[in-house]
Amino acid sequence: MSDLTLFAAPGTCARVPCIALEEAGADYTLRLVRFMKGEHRSPDFLALNPKGKVPTLLIGDQPLTENVAIARYLAARFPQARLLPTGDTPLEEAQITADLSFCAATLHPIVTRIRMPAFMVEGDTAQASVRATAIAAMLPMAQVIADRVSGGRWWYGDDWSLVDAYLYWVWFRITGAGFPADDHPAWAAHAARMETRPAVQRALQREAEMQAQLETEGLVFRPT
Repeated sequence: MSDLTLFAAPGTCARVPCIALEEAGADYTLRLVRFMKGEHRSPDFLALNPKGKVPTLLIGDQPLTENVAIARYLAARFPQARLLPTGDTPLEEAQITADLSFCAATLHPIVTRIRMPAFMVEGDTAQASVRATAIAAMLPMAQVIADRVSGGRWWYGDDWSLVDAYLYWVWFRITGAGFPADDHPAWAAHAARMETRPAVQRALQREAEMQAQLETEGLVFRPT
């Protein structure tokens, strides 16, 4: 029996560790967290993650939260999967963490403001202003990404990594929410390459199954 349980919800950044587990060929259990039912605020879940968020990775009886930490843990646990590069010096190791943090601490907050400005402010006018400001903030970041992934490359050149998985989730969340996707063909091509990976396809299938379950239960969250 697996000692790994991933608490997740469809559409969330829990897609990143789900892809990691599929890339590693890991034996794991996927647990759906029903946000519209308030399960993320239940005493049982808060005992695992007091922040009330996904992803949460349960390793035996020990929870691990935050995508940067989960990515680091899974890369170390499944070295054969080459989920992240290995630095030869402390500085190189820190640079890998910096790349993951770029996704989690720089891009991710902008995503929230593009996709769900209602989480930040009330009123249509204020929400439109937040979204517009966030889209403007994402544009130079999109160029940073394009510079790394143009020409059929991954973030680390020829070597795929979990940074690419995180960039893929970011792209998924901002397209269809006002971000000018057609102006960023390199990032779009990167997302298309991601979707050819069998592990990504398996992760998306598992996410689709969670989504279908929520549809059946009438518990789908639909942000404005």
